[in-house]
Amino acid sequence: MNPIDRRTLIAGAMASAGLASPALGQTVKTGPFPLPAGFERFPIWPDRAPGGDTVQVQEVETLRQPDSGPDDGVFAHVVTPTLTLLRPENPNGAAILLIPGGGYSRVAIGHEGYNVARRFAEAGYACFSLLYRLPGDGWAAGAEAPLQDAQRALRLVRALGVRERFEANRVGVMGFSAGGHLAAWLTSRAPVESYKPVDSADREPIKAAVAAYLYPVIQMEGPFVHQGSRTQLLGADPSPARMRAYSLDQDVSADTPPVFLAHAIDDPAVPVENSLAMLAALRARKIAAECHLFENGGHGFGLAASPAAPAPWPDLFLDFAKRHII
Repeated sequence: MNPIDRRTLIAGAMASAGLASPALGQTVKTGPFPLPAGFERFPIWPDRAPGGDTVQVQEVETLRQPDSGPDDGVFAHVVTPTLTLLRPENPNGAAILLIPGGGYSRVAIGHEGYNVARRFAEAGYACFSLLYRLPGDGWAAGAEAPLQDAQRALRLVRALGVRERFEANRVGVMGFSAGGHLAAWLTSRAPVESYKPVDSADREPIKAAVAAYLYPVIQMEGPFVHQGSRTQLLGADPSPARMRAYSLDQDVSADTPPVFLAHAIDDPAVPVENSLAMLAALRARKIAAECHLFENGGHGFGLAASPAAPAPWPDLFLDFAKRHII
């Protein structure tokens, strides 16, 4: 598809949902690897992402590991935040916003995006994988740049419900590792507007029906911090007040949706205490929560096959989601 055709397709799809179309000169970058069959990608902002006047980075896509297949890519220096949609063959009337991890230095769009989307599309969910901006790339919003994208993405997914045959009030959010931090930031804190509205999608509430945090980065203070994520998000020497402000076991909102947690006890990168701290905070606020701690699986297990990863978690999440009406 040539760039004009691609822009026309995206603009038409967005217009059908009553949303602003991308700027005329904007194209959707797919990197050196083509999108897997059945997936569709579109930008979340109708123009450039906010606060990028001084951003100089170049967006790149590489393989997550040297032996990865072509749909196991990771993005770094994200300039054009996008959603990548996989439609279910048999829609169940619900959707999931997937937020891949990557330590806030890259986004593992294949491993915790495409692969997970396939699993939940089989169960009837419209699946949207978020490619979000990273905090160290010079955006005016700094640490809040990923949150801007997550808030915008959730609103956009809700706004697309009529077109994509799901209910806006049946949208879940699922995040992995640093993407779990972003998912918890999006869903467990009282919403604070992080950007100026750009179109009708921004009239949607920042609200999810359920949330799932998989081996999530939660704490930014104390002995169980994932140092890499904290450095990328807050810099090399953040103040105690700043670390506490971005620790998501603090200030949990009473309006947090039901939360599903899963973590491997042998995780060498993000200690399981992150999930335990979040579970305690949710219980203190009387939020419905379910936490699964697996003996093994390490970090970033995604949908890797057992025994390398705890295989049952998708089924456990589906049971949880159905109990909470998505």
